[in-house]
Amino acid sequence: MSPLARTVLISAMIAPLAACGDDLSRTFGFTRDAPDEFRVTTRAPLSMPPDYSIRPPRPGAPRPQEQSDRQQAEEALAPQIALSGTGNAGMTPGQEALISQAGPAAPRDIRAKVDAEAQLDRPSETFTERLMFWKPSPPPGTVVDAQKESQRLRANSALGQSVEAGDTPIVQPKSSGGFLWGLF
Repeated sequence: MSPLARTVLISAMIAPLAACGDDLSRTFGFTRDAPDEFRVTTRAPLSMPPDYSIRPPRPGAPRPQEQSDRQQAEEALAPQIALSGTGNAGMTPGQEALISQAGPAAPRDIRAKVDAEAQLDRPSETFTERLMFWKPSPPPGTVVDAQKESQRLRANSALGQSVEAGDTPIVQPKSSGGFLWGLF
């Protein structure tokens, strides 16, 4: 077979592949599809107001069309309430029981309170610990040994004792002593 015939044959075999180039590149992951911005966002889309005499927005104020977390949870549990807008009238007895068992709404500053309590649990770094920047500081809090804790709770339950009876087993962190750990 001559070199010219070989070139023509190879070109004839490659030419049909150009027709399926988009699908082929998509199959191999060479093209990127942008996400649908209308499905990604949780905020309501912008729209023109029906009345132009509205107040301008205040920075930091909550958006009027957004719901609280509790309202979003109720809407997820009972979508017919959101569609009807009649409050608890369209809820089944099971949904009413579930929402009543949820208890009162959490305080608005609950995250700040939890963060403040977590700061009290975290030990402050000493000067030498700050100087040794390459050594990671241990994570705050203690890690509970799940298997031993499960055994302790089962034993307390079998003996009729309170769940607080006995010591909670914790995982002891391994000290990495470093290069000279065994010498001293």
